[in-house]
Amino acid sequence: MRFATVRTDRGLRLHVKGTEGYVDVGDATGNETLSTLAGLAYAGDAGLAAARGASERAGVQVEKHQFGPATPDTPRILCLGVNYAEHAIEGGREVPKWPESFVRGMGSVIGPYDDLVAPALTERFDFEAEVAVVIGKGGRYIRAKDAYESILGYAAMNDGSAREWQRKATQWTPGKNFEGTMPIGPEVVTVDEVDISDVAIRSTLNGEIMQEARTSMMIVNVARAVEYFSGFTTLRPGDVIATGTPGGVGFARTPPVWLTPGDVIEVFVEGVGTISNTVIAEKDAPADWPWRPLEVDTTNF
Repeated sequence: MRFATVRTDRGLRLHVKGTEGYVDVGDATGNETLSTLAGLAYAGDAGLAAARGASERAGVQVEKHQFGPATPDTPRILCLGVNYAEHAIEGGREVPKWPESFVRGMGSVIGPYDDLVAPALTERFDFEAEVAVVIGKGGRYIRAKDAYESILGYAAMNDGSAREWQRKATQWTPGKNFEGTMPIGPEVVTVDEVDISDVAIRSTLNGEIMQEARTSMMIVNVARAVEYFSGFTTLRPGDVIATGTPGGVGFARTPPVWLTPGDVIEVFVEGVGTISNTVIAEKDAPADWPWRPLEVDTTNF
């Protein structure tokens, strides 16, 4: 099945792809707890069975601007960094022998076709094509061999990154959490629809391919990522795991390629979908903000 969160006159509503168009899951099943992706994830097999019945109906056509974030109510986004060898090498790093990880918050999530906000406080705004793994029933201490039983599905995402904020200190959190910098969608495609172990992934900037790889090139594959994260935290329904980006990002190019207003950046994941976002400038940011990594000496507080 393929699920989309759609903007309606009643707010964001979970829809499932029907025989044509998209069907409101809450309305079709008479169960309002299934009107959100998190509600569907918590409902488990019973929720999926109800949604499957809804998918056998005809629905409404959805325009691009109506697609909301595929995971608008995700509790958190657990992210793998440097998870393709080529990306490690292009950044001057050794290929990791242990996962690099960080966390994103819900505030950075936007829709698959929404405008992508270039933060006013960065001059080095970069793109990262990634596969997002959406957790279903989740759990703790999930073995890799059992990982797919805990997954609801997959989506395409762009891990928009403010590089100077990412690199100013040892922790990556600021550079990865600016508001409105992580488009995700357009659908969450269930695990029975696509074998994610070896599919194509790429990013395209203004029509030019920037990144191109296959998910089989991940250092830590999807199943091992679930195993890794579930070792130190309970994976909960609706959580997202971002699986890292291939080589070809902007900072590693000569000269570097940064996202600027007017650019169109697309991310494609084979069998999952394509997101496309136009970059816009952030509005109403204070011109005199004191925290600017490239301009201010912050070594003395």
